[in-house]
Amino acid sequence: QVQLVESGGGLVQAGGSLRLSCAASGRTLSSYAMGWFRQAPGKEREFVASITWSVGSTVYADSVKGRFTISRDNLKNTVDLQMNSLKPEDTAVYYCAADLFLGHLTGSARYVDYWGQGTQVTVSS
Repeated sequence: QVQLVESGGGLVQAGGSLRLSCAASGRTLSSYAMGWFRQAPGKEREFVASITWSVGSTVYADSVKGRFTISRDNLKNTVDLQMNSLKPEDTAVYYCAADLFLGHLTGSARYVDYWGQGTQVTVSS
């Protein structure tokens, strides 16, 4: 069992930055991959970025490459998403996710085992 709690969302102007954080707890966290998804109103939940606890390998959606950076702190059991050069189309509820298989965190949201409660990110134009 894994518990995930997000923080750090808010309102920012286009071109600005926000940093999201996900606090994870549970046994054998090192066995899991972690990721971020987002869901805009009327749209499906979509993959944003993922990272493995052990090696720190990362994967990004094309829409955020070069603007977002995912990182993890193994001592604090946190996974952060640094978001720079934000655009209005980045507006969504952002969810932290965890799964034993990295592949489940790079595609459809339907295969993900654990979710946080979500945090709202709003980018104004």
